[in-house]
Amino acid sequence: MIPSPSTQPLSPLRQRMLEDMRMRKLEPRTQEAYIRAVRKLAAYLKRSPDAATVEDLRNFQLHLVDTGSSPMTLNATLTGLKFFFDITLGRIELMAKMQPVKLPRTLPVVLSCEEVARLLAAARNIKHQVALSVAYGAGLRASEVVSLRVTDVDSQRMTLRVEQGKGAKDRYAMLSPVLLQRLRSWWHLAHAQGKMLPGGWLFPGMTPLEPLSIRQLNRAVHAAAEAAGINKRVTTHTLRHSFATHLLERKVDIRVIQVLLGHKKLETTSIYAHVATDLLREVIGPLEPMPAA
Repeated sequence: MIPSPSTQPLSPLRQRMLEDMRMRKLEPRTQEAYIRAVRKLAAYLKRSPDAATVEDLRNFQLHLVDTGSSPMTLNATLTGLKFFFDITLGRIELMAKMQPVKLPRTLPVVLSCEEVARLLAAARNIKHQVALSVAYGAGLRASEVVSLRVTDVDSQRMTLRVEQGKGAKDRYAMLSPVLLQRLRSWWHLAHAQGKMLPGGWLFPGMTPLEPLSIRQLNRAVHAAAEAAGINKRVTTHTLRHSFATHLLERKVDIRVIQVLLGHKKLETTSIYAHVATDLLREVIGPLEPMPAA
């Protein structure tokens, strides 16, 4: 999708920005977002964005706020513009006073262990059931689940190799005996039906040559949640949140959870302390009598 399919030739400015992003190996979705940010600015200015002044950029941010842009959209736009002015144009001073908006901190939706069990049992087929079991049992993102290959399962070390997860980093995720057994059951069935190639995708899509898509996985979790009668807003990422929360409730050190999730900062992982209800129940409130020594 980069560059945009068009019969019109790319302007030298657009071409240079695309080259700058390609040199840095930015993800296609990131490139799309950056191009979209520059397009927004050009549409607002009604002239080439490289002619923007500091005052133009200030007014543009006010325009985004006044037209109801969410804090996340606003920050994404500023990030794209910062790349354009800092890297492509080399005019760092233009964005020097443009500050991102503080995002409201929201708590993630977490399922109970019983709800997770119901959801997994309600999956429409074994492939979806096992894929969602991996999302929960190993705490993987949807993109990481669908990118797994058969060779990423290490039954000797009891790990799953996650290649090029978020931030283009490799890591190892935990592989429990129960999850390994489910993966083996799926492997035997998929091989018997010719759906899985040796060393191929662990969760193939419509054909063995392509992986299950993130959209297909999200549809599977929505269908399973509905079939299980779970009224919470559930996504594949909800299973990852539930994984971290349930480990914390089992007294697993939060730094270990940070490593398992692949979080760069402990602060990101610490949010699960706010949703670990079992930990809250163990706290003796000031109105309660202290237990006898």
